[in-house]
Amino acid sequence: MNMNERIAAWNEEAQQCACGHQHRVVDMLIHLEAGAIQRLPGYLSEQGYRQVTVVYDRHTFRAAGSDVLSSIREAGMHVDEIALPENRTGDIIADEAAIVQVMLGVRLESQAVIAVGSGTIHDLVRFVCSKMSKPFLSIPTAASVDGFTSAGAPLIVSGIKQTFQAVPPEAIFADMNILEQAPQVMTAAGFGDMLGKYTSLADWIVSRDLGGEPFCPVAYRMTEEALNTCIDHVQAIAEGRAEGVAVLMDALIVSGISMLIIDHSRPASGGEHHLSHILEMDLMQAGERPVLHGAKVGVACALLTVKYKELAQTSGEPVFGIYDQLPEASQLIAWLEQVGGPVTTEQLGVTPEMVEHAFNTAHTLRPRYTGLRYINEVLNTRLG
Repeated sequence: MNMNERIAAWNEEAQQCACGHQHRVVDMLIHLEAGAIQRLPGYLSEQGYRQVTVVYDRHTFRAAGSDVLSSIREAGMHVDEIALPENRTGDIIADEAAIVQVMLGVRLESQAVIAVGSGTIHDLVRFVCSKMSKPFLSIPTAASVDGFTSAGAPLIVSGIKQTFQAVPPEAIFADMNILEQAPQVMTAAGFGDMLGKYTSLADWIVSRDLGGEPFCPVAYRMTEEALNTCIDHVQAIAEGRAEGVAVLMDALIVSGISMLIIDHSRPASGGEHHLSHILEMDLMQAGERPVLHGAKVGVACALLTVKYKELAQTSGEPVFGIYDQLPEASQLIAWLEQVGGPVTTEQLGVTPEMVEHAFNTAHTLRPRYTGLRYINEVLNTRLG
Protein backbone atom coordinates (compact mmCIF):
# COMPACT_ATOMS: atom_id res chain seq x y z
CA MET A 1 0.00 0.00 0.00
CA ASN A 2 1.15 3.54 -0.66
CA MET A 3 1.12 6.11 2.14
CA ASN A 4 -2.34 7.45 1.28
CA GLU A 5 -3.84 3.95 1.37
CA ARG A 6 -2.13 3.32 4.70
CA ILE A 7 -3.56 6.55 6.12
CA ALA A 8 -7.04 5.41 5.08
CA ALA A 9 -6.47 2.06 6.83
CA TRP A 10 -5.18 3.76 10.01
CA ASN A 11 -8.16 6.12 10.01
CA GLU A 12 -10.55 3.18 9.79
CA GLU A 13 -8.75 1.28 12.54
CA ALA A 14 -8.63 4.34 14.80
CA GLN A 15 -12.33 5.03 14.36
CA GLN A 16 -13.06 1.47 15.47
CA CYS A 17 -10.58 1.62 18.37
CA ALA A 18 -12.18 1.07 21.78
CA CYS A 19 -9.50 2.90 23.78
CA GLY A 20 -11.86 5.74 24.62
CA HIS A 21 -9.51 8.27 23.08
CA GLN A 22 -10.81 10.92 20.69
CA HIS A 23 -9.42 10.11 17.22
CA ARG A 24 -8.92 12.62 14.43
CA VAL A 25 -9.58 11.56 10.84
CA VAL A 26 -6.37 12.40 9.00
CA ASP A 27 -7.06 13.96 5.61
CA MET A 28 -3.69 14.52 3.97
CA LEU A 29 -2.21 13.82 0.54
CA ILE A 30 1.36 12.49 0.68
CA HIS A 31 3.71 11.90 -2.23
CA LEU A 32 6.94 10.22 -1.11
CA GLU A 33 8.79 9.41 -4.33
CA ALA A 34 11.47 10.58 -6.73
CA GLY A 35 10.23 13.67 -8.56
CA ALA A 36 7.44 14.40 -6.06
CA ILE A 37 7.74 18.19 -6.44
CA GLN A 38 6.81 17.86 -10.11
CA ARG A 39 3.30 17.05 -8.88
CA LEU A 40 2.99 20.40 -7.09
CA PRO A 41 1.79 22.65 -9.98
CA GLY A 42 -0.89 20.14 -10.94
CA TYR A 43 -2.06 19.93 -7.35
CA LEU A 44 -2.26 23.72 -7.04
CA SER A 45 -4.27 23.86 -10.24
CA GLU A 46 -6.66 21.14 -9.05
CA GLN A 47 -7.24 23.04 -5.80
CA GLY A 48 -7.86 26.28 -7.66
CA TYR A 49 -4.87 28.03 -6.09
CA ARG A 50 -3.72 30.83 -8.40
CA GLN A 51 -1.68 32.81 -5.88
CA VAL A 52 0.59 31.18 -3.30
CA THR A 53 3.48 32.03 -0.97
CA VAL A 54 6.71 30.04 -0.75
CA VAL A 55 8.86 30.20 2.41
CA TYR A 56 12.53 29.12 2.37
CA ASP A 57 16.00 30.00 3.62
CA ARG A 58 19.23 30.23 1.64
CA HIS A 59 19.99 26.52 2.04
CA THR A 60 16.54 25.24 1.16
CA PHE A 61 16.32 27.67 -1.76
CA ARG A 62 19.24 25.83 -3.36
CA ALA A 63 17.93 22.41 -2.38
CA ALA A 64 14.40 22.83 -3.72
CA GLY A 65 13.04 26.37 -3.46
CA SER A 66 14.40 27.60 -6.78
CA ASP A 67 12.87 24.66 -8.68
CA VAL A 68 9.57 25.02 -6.83
CA LEU A 69 9.30 28.72 -7.68
CA SER A 70 10.14 28.10 -11.36
CA SER A 71 7.64 25.27 -11.76
CA ILE A 72 4.79 27.26 -10.20
CA ARG A 73 5.51 30.32 -12.33
CA GLU A 74 5.80 28.23 -15.49
CA ALA A 75 2.32 26.93 -14.72
CA GLY A 76 1.05 30.53 -14.84
CA MET A 77 0.47 31.09 -11.15
CA HIS A 78 1.56 34.04 -9.00
CA VAL A 79 4.13 33.37 -6.28
CA ASP A 80 5.19 35.54 -3.36
CA GLU A 81 8.53 34.64 -1.79
CA ILE A 82 9.66 34.83 1.83
CA ALA A 83 13.39 34.28 2.25
CA LEU A 84 13.99 33.89 5.98
CA PRO A 85 17.18 35.66 7.10
CA GLU A 86 19.64 33.97 9.43
CA ASN A 87 20.42 35.30 12.88
CA ARG A 88 23.90 36.33 14.04
CA THR A 89 24.95 32.70 14.51
CA GLY A 90 23.82 31.78 11.00
CA ASP A 91 20.63 29.96 11.98
CA ILE A 92 16.87 30.22 11.60
CA ILE A 93 15.08 30.17 14.97
CA ALA A 94 11.33 29.59 15.33
CA ASP A 95 10.82 32.57 17.63
CA GLU A 96 8.62 35.66 17.76
CA ALA A 97 10.73 37.61 15.26
CA ALA A 98 10.59 34.84 12.67
CA ILE A 99 6.83 34.41 13.19
CA VAL A 100 6.31 38.11 12.47
CA GLN A 101 8.55 37.92 9.37
CA VAL A 102 6.46 35.11 7.91
CA MET A 103 3.16 36.68 8.89
CA LEU A 104 4.09 40.03 7.31
CA GLY A 105 5.17 38.28 4.11
CA VAL A 106 1.94 36.33 3.58
CA ARG A 107 -0.48 38.59 1.76
CA LEU A 108 -4.20 38.29 2.42
CA GLU A 109 -4.67 37.35 -1.24
CA SER A 110 -2.40 34.33 -0.90
CA GLN A 111 -4.43 31.13 -1.17
CA ALA A 112 -1.84 28.74 0.32
CA VAL A 113 1.59 28.83 1.97
CA ILE A 114 4.31 26.36 0.99
CA ALA A 115 7.08 25.48 3.45
CA VAL A 116 10.34 24.47 1.74
CA GLY A 117 12.75 23.21 4.38
CA SER A 118 13.09 21.06 7.47
CA GLY A 119 11.57 21.40 10.93
CA THR A 120 11.99 25.07 11.78
CA ILE A 121 10.49 26.47 8.56
CA HIS A 122 7.61 24.02 8.79
CA ASP A 123 6.85 25.02 12.39
CA LEU A 124 6.78 28.70 11.48
CA VAL A 125 4.57 28.18 8.44
CA ARG A 126 2.11 25.84 10.18
CA PHE A 127 1.68 28.36 13.01
CA VAL A 128 1.16 31.32 10.68
CA CYS A 129 -1.25 29.30 8.51
CA SER A 130 -3.23 28.47 11.63
CA LYS A 131 -3.47 32.11 12.64
CA MET A 132 -4.26 33.34 9.11
CA SER A 133 -6.57 30.44 8.15
CA LYS A 134 -4.46 29.53 5.11
CA PRO A 135 -3.85 26.04 3.70
CA PHE A 136 -0.36 24.75 4.49
CA LEU A 137 1.67 22.70 1.99
CA SER A 138 4.92 20.90 2.81
CA ILE A 139 8.09 20.30 0.81
CA PRO A 140 10.65 18.64 3.13
CA THR A 141 14.29 19.08 2.14
CA ALA A 142 15.76 16.56 4.63
CA ALA A 143 14.58 13.48 6.54
CA SER A 144 15.52 15.27 9.74
CA VAL A 145 12.46 15.39 12.03
CA ASP A 146 9.05 13.77 12.56
CA GLY A 147 7.16 17.05 12.70
CA PHE A 148 6.34 17.40 9.00
CA THR A 149 2.89 15.82 9.32
CA SER A 150 2.00 16.99 12.81
CA ALA A 151 -0.28 19.83 13.88
CA GLY A 152 1.95 20.95 16.76
CA ALA A 153 4.35 23.85 16.27
CA PRO A 154 7.27 23.94 18.76
CA LEU A 155 8.23 27.61 19.07
CA ILE A 156 10.59 29.64 21.26
CA VAL A 157 8.49 32.30 22.99
CA SER A 158 10.11 34.55 25.60
CA GLY A 159 13.07 32.19 25.56
CA ILE A 160 10.92 29.16 26.47
CA LYS A 161 10.24 26.22 24.15
CA GLN A 162 6.49 25.73 23.88
CA THR A 163 4.37 23.63 21.53
CA PHE A 164 1.31 25.33 20.08
CA GLN A 165 -1.54 23.53 18.37
CA ALA A 166 -1.61 24.76 14.79
CA VAL A 167 -2.50 22.96 11.54
CA PRO A 168 -1.06 19.95 9.70
CA PRO A 169 -0.22 20.25 6.00
CA GLU A 170 -2.97 19.38 3.58
CA ALA A 171 -0.36 17.87 1.24
CA ILE A 172 3.28 16.79 1.45
CA PHE A 173 5.58 16.49 -1.56
CA ALA A 174 8.58 14.54 -0.22
CA ASP A 175 10.93 14.24 -3.19
CA MET A 176 13.52 11.49 -2.82
CA ASN A 177 15.79 13.26 -5.33
CA ILE A 178 16.00 16.13 -2.84
CA LEU A 179 16.04 14.10 0.39
CA GLU A 180 18.93 11.91 -0.81
CA GLN A 181 21.05 15.03 -1.35
CA ALA A 182 20.59 16.34 2.19
CA PRO A 183 23.72 16.41 4.39
CA GLN A 184 24.18 13.18 6.33
CA VAL A 185 24.09 15.18 9.57
CA MET A 186 20.42 16.00 8.79
CA THR A 187 19.61 12.36 8.07
CA ALA A 188 21.38 11.36 11.29
CA ALA A 189 19.19 13.86 13.16
CA GLY A 190 16.08 12.24 11.72
CA PHE A 191 17.35 8.87 12.89
CA GLY A 192 18.02 10.35 16.35
CA ASP A 193 14.45 11.64 16.49
CA MET A 194 13.19 8.13 15.67
CA LEU A 195 15.56 6.50 18.18
CA GLY A 196 13.93 8.64 20.87
CA LYS A 197 10.72 6.65 20.36
CA TYR A 198 12.23 3.89 22.52
CA THR A 199 11.92 6.03 25.63
CA SER A 200 8.83 7.97 24.52
CA LEU A 201 6.84 4.76 23.97
CA ALA A 202 8.03 3.37 27.32
CA ASP A 203 7.08 6.66 28.99
CA TRP A 204 3.64 6.45 27.40
CA ILE A 205 3.03 3.10 29.12
CA VAL A 206 4.12 4.68 32.41
CA SER A 207 1.89 7.73 31.87
CA ARG A 208 -1.04 5.38 31.23
CA ASP A 209 -0.43 3.14 34.25
CA LEU A 210 0.81 5.66 36.83
CA GLY A 211 -0.72 8.89 35.55
CA GLY A 212 -4.03 7.60 34.18
CA GLU A 213 -3.29 9.49 30.96
CA PRO A 214 -4.90 8.70 27.58
CA PHE A 215 -3.46 5.79 25.64
CA CYS A 216 -4.21 4.44 22.15
CA PRO A 217 -2.89 1.04 21.02
CA VAL A 218 -3.27 2.02 17.34
CA ALA A 219 -0.99 5.07 17.64
CA TYR A 220 1.42 3.09 19.84
CA ARG A 221 1.74 0.31 17.27
CA MET A 222 2.18 2.76 14.37
CA THR A 223 5.12 4.44 16.09
CA GLU A 224 6.66 1.19 17.30
CA GLU A 225 6.57 -0.35 13.81
CA ALA A 226 8.09 2.80 12.28
CA LEU A 227 10.92 2.68 14.84
CA ASN A 228 11.60 -1.02 14.26
CA THR A 229 11.75 -0.52 10.49
CA CYS A 230 14.43 2.16 10.97
CA ILE A 231 16.49 -0.15 13.14
CA ASP A 232 16.17 -2.91 10.52
CA HIS A 233 17.60 -0.52 7.90
CA VAL A 234 20.20 1.28 10.02
CA GLN A 235 23.08 0.41 7.67
CA ALA A 236 21.27 1.79 4.61
CA ILE A 237 20.42 4.95 6.58
CA ALA A 238 24.05 5.27 7.69
CA GLU A 239 25.24 5.04 4.08
CA GLY A 240 22.67 7.60 2.93
CA ARG A 241 21.35 5.15 0.33
CA ALA A 242 18.02 5.84 -1.34
CA GLU A 243 16.49 2.81 0.37
CA GLY A 244 17.59 3.97 3.82
CA VAL A 245 16.52 7.59 3.40
CA ALA A 246 13.13 6.45 2.05
CA VAL A 247 12.61 4.16 5.06
CA LEU A 248 13.60 6.94 7.45
CA MET A 249 11.37 9.56 5.81
CA ASP A 250 8.47 7.10 5.77
CA ALA A 251 8.99 6.40 9.49
CA LEU A 252 9.15 10.12 10.34
CA ILE A 253 5.91 10.71 8.44
CA VAL A 254 4.20 7.79 10.21
CA SER A 255 5.37 9.05 13.60
CA GLY A 256 3.83 12.43 12.83
CA ILE A 257 0.57 10.83 11.71
CA SER A 258 0.36 8.80 14.93
CA MET A 259 0.46 12.08 16.88
CA LEU A 260 -2.09 13.62 14.55
CA ILE A 261 -4.60 10.80 14.90
CA ILE A 262 -4.77 11.22 18.68
CA ASP A 263 -4.06 14.96 18.78
CA HIS A 264 -1.12 14.81 21.19
CA SER A 265 2.55 13.90 21.09
CA ARG A 266 2.79 11.14 23.71
CA PRO A 267 3.72 8.31 21.29
CA ALA A 268 6.66 10.26 19.92
CA SER A 269 7.75 12.57 22.74
CA GLY A 270 8.65 11.58 26.29
CA GLY A 271 11.38 12.40 28.77
CA GLU A 272 14.05 12.42 26.05
CA HIS A 273 12.25 15.27 24.24
CA HIS A 274 11.77 17.19 27.48
CA LEU A 275 15.51 16.93 28.16
CA SER A 276 16.23 18.06 24.60
CA HIS A 277 13.99 21.12 24.96
CA ILE A 278 15.72 22.24 28.17
CA LEU A 279 19.15 21.78 26.59
CA GLU A 280 18.00 23.83 23.60
CA MET A 281 16.85 26.69 25.81
CA ASP A 282 20.06 26.60 27.86
CA LEU A 283 22.20 26.67 24.71
CA MET A 284 20.22 29.62 23.40
CA GLN A 285 20.51 31.48 26.71
CA ALA A 286 24.28 30.92 26.64
CA GLY A 287 24.43 32.44 23.15
CA GLU A 288 25.52 29.15 21.58
CA ARG A 289 24.47 27.92 18.16
CA PRO A 290 21.39 25.68 18.24
CA VAL A 291 21.84 21.95 17.70
CA LEU A 292 19.61 19.90 15.41
CA HIS A 293 16.56 18.67 17.31
CA GLY A 294 17.03 14.99 16.48
CA ALA A 295 20.71 15.10 17.41
CA LYS A 296 19.80 16.25 20.92
CA VAL A 297 16.95 13.74 21.17
CA GLY A 298 19.20 10.80 20.23
CA VAL A 299 21.83 11.65 22.84
CA ALA A 300 19.14 12.42 25.45
CA CYS A 301 17.52 9.04 24.77
CA ALA A 302 20.79 7.22 25.50
CA LEU A 303 21.37 9.24 28.70
CA LEU A 304 17.80 8.69 29.88
CA THR A 305 17.97 4.96 29.19
CA VAL A 306 20.73 4.62 31.79
CA LYS A 307 18.52 6.33 34.41
CA TYR A 308 15.46 4.34 33.38
CA LYS A 309 17.18 0.96 33.60
CA GLU A 310 18.42 1.90 37.09
CA LEU A 311 14.85 2.89 37.97
CA ALA A 312 13.52 -0.46 36.77
CA GLN A 313 16.00 -2.27 39.03
CA THR A 314 15.64 -0.18 42.19
CA SER A 315 12.14 1.35 42.41
CA GLY A 316 10.10 -1.73 43.23
CA GLU A 317 7.32 -0.42 40.94
CA PRO A 318 6.26 -3.17 38.48
CA VAL A 319 5.27 -0.60 35.85
CA PHE A 320 8.91 0.41 35.41
CA GLY A 321 9.66 -3.07 34.09
CA ILE A 322 8.95 -1.56 30.65
CA TYR A 323 12.27 0.30 30.96
CA ASP A 324 14.12 -3.00 31.32
CA GLN A 325 13.03 -3.82 27.77
CA LEU A 326 14.86 -0.81 26.33
CA PRO A 327 18.04 -1.50 24.33
CA GLU A 328 21.23 -0.93 26.29
CA ALA A 329 22.49 2.66 26.16
CA SER A 330 25.69 1.34 24.55
CA GLN A 331 23.60 -0.06 21.68
CA LEU A 332 21.76 3.24 21.21
CA ILE A 333 25.10 5.07 21.11
CA ALA A 334 26.48 2.56 18.60
CA TRP A 335 23.52 3.15 16.29
CA LEU A 336 23.89 6.94 16.56
CA GLU A 337 27.60 6.65 15.80
CA GLN A 338 26.88 4.36 12.86
CA VAL A 339 24.59 6.90 11.17
CA GLY A 340 27.02 9.76 11.77
CA GLY A 341 25.29 11.64 14.57
CA PRO A 342 26.73 12.98 17.83
CA VAL A 343 26.86 10.50 20.71
CA THR A 344 27.97 12.64 23.67
CA THR A 345 26.80 15.86 25.28
CA GLU A 346 30.27 17.30 24.64
CA GLN A 347 29.72 16.82 20.90
CA LEU A 348 26.46 18.74 21.27
CA GLY A 349 28.33 21.61 22.91
CA VAL A 350 26.41 21.01 26.13
CA THR A 351 28.13 21.48 29.51
CA PRO A 352 27.78 19.07 32.48
CA GLU A 353 25.91 21.86 34.30
CA MET A 354 23.37 22.03 31.46
CA VAL A 355 22.86 18.26 31.60
CA GLU A 356 22.30 18.38 35.36
CA HIS A 357 19.89 21.29 34.97
CA ALA A 358 17.96 19.38 32.29
CA PHE A 359 17.63 16.23 34.41
CA ASN A 360 16.45 18.30 37.38
CA THR A 361 13.88 20.44 35.55
CA ALA A 362 12.78 18.80 32.29
CA HIS A 363 9.90 16.95 34.01
CA THR A 364 8.19 20.30 34.64
CA LEU A 365 8.08 21.20 30.96
CA ARG A 366 4.96 19.20 30.02
CA PRO A 367 1.96 18.20 32.15
CA ARG A 368 2.44 14.45 31.68
CA TYR A 369 3.75 11.57 33.72
CA THR A 370 7.13 10.08 32.78
CA GLY A 371 9.86 8.12 34.47
CA LEU A 372 11.75 11.40 34.64
CA ARG A 373 8.92 12.92 36.67
CA TYR A 374 8.93 9.95 39.06
CA ILE A 375 12.71 10.20 39.53
CA ASN A 376 12.44 13.90 40.46
CA GLU A 377 9.20 14.02 42.40
CA VAL A 378 9.22 10.65 44.17
CA LEU A 379 12.63 9.01 44.13
CA ASN A 380 14.78 12.09 44.74
CA THR A 381 12.35 13.38 47.39
CA ARG A 382 12.50 10.03 49.16
CA LEU A 383 16.29 9.95 49.01
CA GLY A 384 16.63 13.61 49.97
